[in-house]
Amino acid sequence: MRRLFSLARTRLGIFVHDLAMIPVAWFGAYWLRFNLESFPETFWRQALLLLPVVMLVQGGMFWYFGLYRGVWRFASIPDLLRILKASVLGVLIVAVAIFLLTRLEGVPRSVFALDGILLVLLLGGPRLAYRWTKDRHLFKGDGKRALIVGAGNSGEMLVRDMLRDTASPYRPAGFVDDNPRKIGTEIHGLPVAGACDEISEVVQRLGVDLIVIALPTATTKQLRHIIELCEATGLPFRTLPRLQDLVSGQASVKELRDVSIEDLLGREPVQLDWNSITRGLKGKAVMVTGGGGSIGAELCRQIALLKPSRLVVFERSEHNLFLIDLELRRDFPELKLVSELGDVCDTVAVERAFSSHRPDIVFHTAAYKHVPLLESQTRAAVVNNVFGTRNVARRAAQYGCATFVLISTDKAVNPTNVMGATKRVAEILCQHVQGSTKTRFVTVRFGNVLGSSGSVIPLFREQIARGGPVTVTHPAITRYFMTIPEACQLILQASVIAQGGEIFVLDMGEPIKISYLAEQLVRLSGKRVGEDIEIVYTGLRPGEKLHEELFHGEERFADTVHPKILLAHARPVDASIFQETITMLERTCDRHDESEIHDVMTRLVPELRAGNTGGAQTGNETQVYPWKGTTRGA
Repeated sequence: MRRLFSLARTRLGIFVHDLAMIPVAWFGAYWLRFNLESFPETFWRQALLLLPVVMLVQGGMFWYFGLYRGVWRFASIPDLLRILKASVLGVLIVAVAIFLLTRLEGVPRSVFALDGILLVLLLGGPRLAYRWTKDRHLFKGDGKRALIVGAGNSGEMLVRDMLRDTASPYRPAGFVDDNPRKIGTEIHGLPVAGACDEISEVVQRLGVDLIVIALPTATTKQLRHIIELCEATGLPFRTLPRLQDLVSGQASVKELRDVSIEDLLGREPVQLDWNSITRGLKGKAVMVTGGGGSIGAELCRQIALLKPSRLVVFERSEHNLFLIDLELRRDFPELKLVSELGDVCDTVAVERAFSSHRPDIVFHTAAYKHVPLLESQTRAAVVNNVFGTRNVARRAAQYGCATFVLISTDKAVNPTNVMGATKRVAEILCQHVQGSTKTRFVTVRFGNVLGSSGSVIPLFREQIARGGPVTVTHPAITRYFMTIPEACQLILQASVIAQGGEIFVLDMGEPIKISYLAEQLVRLSGKRVGEDIEIVYTGLRPGEKLHEELFHGEERFADTVHPKILLAHARPVDASIFQETITMLERTCDRHDESEIHDVMTRLVPELRAGNTGGAQTGNETQVYPWKGTTRGA
């Protein structure tokens, strides 16, 4: 029996079914013509004699219009249209053929119209009925009852996929949606049971086991609100990726995933001028220092997409260089890739890289960045972040590089730590050499990136995996965040709009409380804050600010051609004093006197003298929020 059922679902089986429907429709048309009563024997004999002609013509039309290209399991409007075309044209040809053969003697005219109608019903009906039974799970076992948040196109597609997929672990129970016109209606037989704010009530009423968020176009603010409502139910919840991240482009069960912290912190997609970026980088030789790091590696991936003439990855970590080299050669086999193992502080290695490859554009990402660690490692931070930058910048100018892009940080603004101070000196250094060479020196400044090596989120995840506690330095501490791809895309955009000497600041959105990050990561891991995982506040670490800033109070900021890139007007620096102090700093580094190095750094960056102020908590210091103007602490 099973083999017979399987055969019936093949093309041959479906063709046999459709052929069998031709005589049923033909004689059914006569039966309807004579008011569902027996018809005269002469009409019967004529209908029987003409049946081969009808079978041949209409069977040929079925095959010609491709009724067997579609699959009954997914029968839809295009299949119905093919049936309609085949039936109508088949009836017309049959009518002409019978007229030529019999002059329509013994054949009522109305039979042709009735035959066409019956054919459409007899061919389309079984197909749609088969799909309906599959979509209604008549052959499917139980699964987790899922409430779908969002009754739009994505929610509808997701439910349709759940219903048709016999292996799906989910069984849709209903929808919630904030569109009042949809509430109370049904989609695929499932109720739109209420608004999103009624999620807690709806899950109890429908007996839901799981909540699925089908809002790929939702803003971060909307998604946060929905997740808070889902968390209040105590039920597990999953989500579709954002629209631009959907792998298949369609909402399906396979696309569902756990909610990530990036969903809660993500922003609206960055709109870039890819034409200008492509013109600026395509066919150019590009070097990325620190190319194996979080930012450097992502820059390499995006640059490779733009088809440079050569990509030089300069990295001192053998392991990181191996990984990015392996990835780029696998994903971009046509890319002319050069992987150089070297240190930006090694003058000979940097000289050789520039003389051999003559890059047109340099993205300088190599730097030490861990604030607490560098507080007691002033010399190492200065040598790498300051003199490493100077070394690369000099060679860029010497070998005619068109653009040098320094990747800086928000910690360079009013720096109270060694790391931020060294990055601020690197910024000044690039401004100092700008104008003395044809190379355009540009600085791009931004805050923290999600998931970068050594950042707070991987640390929190590791602490949660160990069972806690999660350590946060201060309940009120905030940081700016953006994703690594977004930061790198904006860096590329800034590189092509630069004229030279600018400090570009990326729009980081609103600062995020680190305590909020910790709490959300605990919840997203399926744990409860304070019960399963404790959050412990340890106090600010050496050199750590409570709040980071993206602009200095004396830096006037202005818009650029891109809405997410702002321009900070650099503070003037006396060139002779700067050069004299840099020379002094170099000598103190040669003597390896940490205290003296720190003293010289405070001459270059006076803010460093203040030490760890806790991020302007006294109420007298100015905090600069560039997106809201300048405000003074309460």
